[in-house]
Amino acid sequence: MTQYMKKNAPLILVGAAIAGIIILVSTILSRTQYKLFHIKLPPGFSITLYADNVPDARGLALGDKGTVFVGSRSEGKVYALVDRNKDNKADKVIVIAENLRIPNGVAFYKGDLYVAELHRIIKFERIEEGLGRRKAKPIEINNKLPKEVMHGWRYLRAGPDHLLYVSVGSPCDVCKEKDKRYASILRLKPDGTNLEVFAHGVRQCEGFDWHPKSHAMFFTDNGKESKDMSVPLDELNQAGSKGMHFGYPYCHAGQAPDGEFGKGKTCAKYSGPVFLFPDRVAPLGVCFYTGKLFPEEYHNRLFIAEHGVYNKGYRISTVTTAENTARYAYAVFASGWFDKDAAWGRPVDLLVMPDGALLVSDDRMGAVYRISYSKK
Repeated sequence: MTQYMKKNAPLILVGAAIAGIIILVSTILSRTQYKLFHIKLPPGFSITLYADNVPDARGLALGDKGTVFVGSRSEGKVYALVDRNKDNKADKVIVIAENLRIPNGVAFYKGDLYVAELHRIIKFERIEEGLGRRKAKPIEINNKLPKEVMHGWRYLRAGPDHLLYVSVGSPCDVCKEKDKRYASILRLKPDGTNLEVFAHGVRQCEGFDWHPKSHAMFFTDNGKESKDMSVPLDELNQAGSKGMHFGYPYCHAGQAPDGEFGKGKTCAKYSGPVFLFPDRVAPLGVCFYTGKLFPEEYHNRLFIAEHGVYNKGYRISTVTTAENTARYAYAVFASGWFDKDAAWGRPVDLLVMPDGALLVSDDRMGAVYRISYSKK
C-alpha cells in the first residue's frame, strides 16, 4: 500500500462505501423510478411510483377505505395496496388470494371484493376489515363462465345499475361459436344470479366504464390479428342498452366484412365503433375522469391504457367529444413506456383516486404508478 493510500485509507473506504450505496440505489431506481423520468406528460402533471413488487399488475379496484386491489393474469394472485401514512405511496403490498385461475379482473361493491377468474366469479366479503391480519376466504358466486383459455382473462366492474359486468373474449382469432357467451360482455347480480349477455359481437374487451352523465357504457375492443399494422382495427364502442351487436365475427371495425364469416352480411346491420384508434395499440382499461385535481378540460374525459403492439401504443391516451356532436377527439396524454426498440412498461388499467390522482397498472414492470397535477 502506498503512503498516500495509507494516509487516506479512511477516506477511501468511505468513498467506496458511498459509491456502493450509489450503485445500489441506482440499481433499485433503474427498475421503475428511473425509467419514469422518460414519461412525457402535459405541463403541470407528474408521475411517481405508487407501488412495485406487484407482479403482472392488471385490473384495479378501489375499496371504501382507500385500499387499492390489483388482479394478476399470470401470477394467480390478487394484491391489496395499503397507504396507511397517506403519503401517496403504498406502505404494504399484501397478497390476499393466490392459486387462482387467471384472476385478471377485480371489482369492489358494497364492502366486498369480486374477482373474475377464467371460469368463475368469487367474492371476499368485508375485505377491508382485518386486512392483512386474517386470511380472506373466497365465496363462489357463479361458475358458469366459459373455460377456453385463449382471451380468457376477464375484465370486471360494478355498473351504475348495481350489476356486475364481465367480459368474455373470443376463444380464437376469428371464429363463430355456438356458445353466445363468447365474444360478449356479460352481466349478473352481485349474488351471482341472472347471468345474461349484455353486448354481443365483442371480440376481446379488456376495459369498460360508464359515462358520468349519460351512464352509457364505453368499452375497448381489440381487433383481429393482421399483418398490416396500419389497418385500424382497435375500437372504442358505446353501448346504451342491452342486446346490441358489435359485428364480430361478421364485420371488423364497423367497416370490413370478414372474408369467411362476413359473406352475405352487411356492416350496417351492426353497431359500429364510435372511434377507431389510429394504429394497432391494444387498448385495454378505460376510465372517465371524475376527480377534481386535474384541470377542468380533463373532467369527464375518457382515459385509455394502450397496452401496445410491436412499436405502437405503450401509452395513455384520452378521447373526448364535443357536447351534442358525435365527433370524438383523440390525444396522447402520457407516453414513454417504449424506448428505442423495446417497451420497458405496458399500461393496463386506470383508476381515479379520491384525491383526484390517476393510478396506472403496468404488468410488464409489476408496478402501479400515480399521476397527479399541480399548478406551478
